Amino acid sequence: MKILNINGEVMLAAADSELINKDLREGKLHLKIKPEFYGEMKVSEETFLSSLDICTIANLVGEHVVNAAIDANYIEKDNIIKIAGVPHAQLAKIV
Repeated sequence: MKILNINGEVMLAAADSELINKDLREGKLHLKIKPEFYGEMKVSEETFLSSLDICTIANLVGEHVVNAAIDANYIEKDNIIKIAGVPHAQLAKIV
């Protein structure tokens, strides 16, 4: 995962570690899971969830990170998409 401060927003990008450097394509959808964006820092689920608490924007990809966000009530199942069978979700908090 990776946390960035952008224009006053706290953005969390997280992907399942086995997806880093993968290129997902399905129809018109294309997602390159670059370590420069998603980070290379492996963290516990507890750290990931506490990072979701403080972020204002999140970009999540992979079964583990998306399901953890769903289980913790950050994202609803109806709001995820799958690209080449891999779940992808975005979160924006309105404060």
